[in-house]
Amino acid sequence: MEIVLVGGLWLDASAWDAVVGPLEAQGHRPVPVALPGQGDGDAAATLDDQVAAVVRAVDGAEAPVWVVGHSAAATLAWLAADARPDRVAGVALIGGVPTADGERYAEFFPVRDGAMAFPGWEPFEGPDSDDLDDDARAAFERDAIPVPEGVAHGLVRYTDERRYDVPVVVVCPEFSPEQARAWVDGGDVPELQRATVTYVDLDSGHWPMVSAPAELARVLAQVVG
Repeated sequence: MEIVLVGGLWLDASAWDAVVGPLEAQGHRPVPVALPGQGDGDAAATLDDQVAAVVRAVDGAEAPVWVVGHSAAATLAWLAADARPDRVAGVALIGGVPTADGERYAEFFPVRDGAMAFPGWEPFEGPDSDDLDDDARAAFERDAIPVPEGVAHGLVRYTDERRYDVPVVVVCPEFSPEQARAWVDGGDVPELQRATVTYVDLDSGHWPMVSAPAELARVLAQVVG
């Protein structure tokens, strides 16, 4: 199975390096996506540019393909399902859920000088980052790529209701499946209320590709299998 891997804010495609090998060992073909504006120096990149990059990866894969979106990129994965509902076999969302139609992609932290930089660890203290040691935190901060304003503040638009036919698996790292189910059932995640959603637990913080790559690969292989 081909698995398109889409990293969240501040990450480039190398964030998946430690996940790729274990997935390949289990017979899958992982395809990490290089997102415009996150690693290529394109400060003018937009949300549409990133969506186009994910869709190109889907088009270049042998269908059916799974799309994995981490954190904010859960929205990118869901937008890919919206753009290619006939090619996407399923969507796995790691530590995130899709932004609603008409909302900004990732209006989470201040934008300065045209980009949203990593804000430091204070907003992520607790379950998000408890599993990261000092070296991992330092490496993450060193490599974190400011997200262009055109990406962070891009408006999310869905166009094809066939996306609701695409199965969704919410992989729950720093929160529990029960919490995620309550958010969806309670109306906090409108895009998933009409979808067929399965919830899978993962014992890690918000960045399992850093702290638990082998376990993440095992979970993803189980999901797509």
